[in-house]
Amino acid sequence: MQKLALFLFLTLSSCVVRGEDYQIAVIPKGTTHEFWKSIHAGAMQAAEELKAEGVEVRIIWKGPLREDDREQQVQVVENFIARRVSGMVLAPLDARALVAPAETAVRAGIPVVIIDSALNSPLPVSTVSTDNYKGGVLGARRLAEVLDGKGRVILIRVLAGSMSTEQREAGFLETIRKEFPDIVVLSRDQHAGPTRDTAYRTSQNLLNRFGREVDGIFAPNESSATGMLLALRDAGLAGGRVKYIGFDSGTQILPALKAGDMQGIVVQNPMKMGYLGVKTLVAQLRRQPVEREIDTGCELVTPENMDNPAVADLLRPPLAKYLK
Repeated sequence: MQKLALFLFLTLSSCVVRGEDYQIAVIPKGTTHEFWKSIHAGAMQAAEELKAEGVEVRIIWKGPLREDDREQQVQVVENFIARRVSGMVLAPLDARALVAPAETAVRAGIPVVIIDSALNSPLPVSTVSTDNYKGGVLGARRLAEVLDGKGRVILIRVLAGSMSTEQREAGFLETIRKEFPDIVVLSRDQHAGPTRDTAYRTSQNLLNRFGREVDGIFAPNESSATGMLLALRDAGLAGGRVKYIGFDSGTQILPALKAGDMQGIVVQNPMKMGYLGVKTLVAQLRRQPVEREIDTGCELVTPENMDNPAVADLLRPPLAKYLK
């Protein structure tokens, strides 16, 4: 009887240990932009905190090299299903293309939390993201403010199928249409593509066509904002000659904001997004209640407020502390 009791105790103890030891795959849209490095840092921060609570979380960070490589991201998800990870935190490149692999994971008993950009599926546990439509609204209102409510503007889009940036674009366009009838949108259908270089080429083409007419520009993510910034400088249109609002911070964007080459940026909290993505997934694995929708917030940063302590962590997240 004593041996049986000891056997049951050891068996139950080993089950508890295994139950508190998780392999979490965090799958970004890409791995090069600073935005994704901040997501990674937030995921690692969550893992450190959970370890202090006695929960071992091993983060496996892997995503496609390019932010338009849907097939590679699908393969990454499928590989993690085959590896039987405990769960996935996924930033889907495409709201439709990633539905099937994400739902396959869920049906295989691997819970999925969506971050950054929505997925057209009810099966993931939760979506942790910015209110991207609101971000587009903030960008539109700031551009209208610096244009005194009138002028001709360009929206440079990012990628078709990327729900996060499509929502920002919709927020921008609908706000301009509803609130600022004296602002004309010269171009709204050109896509910047997945990288700073593709964005730079698209921006050059737009400025070659509209450079003498345009008064303001909105770019809805880090790579499109950086590419357009470089094109504006090359064309001699920076420094406020063309009013310019971007989205997300970066090593080139912050100095441009300070120098007056940009009149505002809408910033997210990607560290918080990565952090809450992992925390939410682990809560689900531990059978704790989770929220279906979690808004990580967004803020408008201008040259006037960029040095305020309240926005410092958003602009310069402590990446080195967690990405060792």
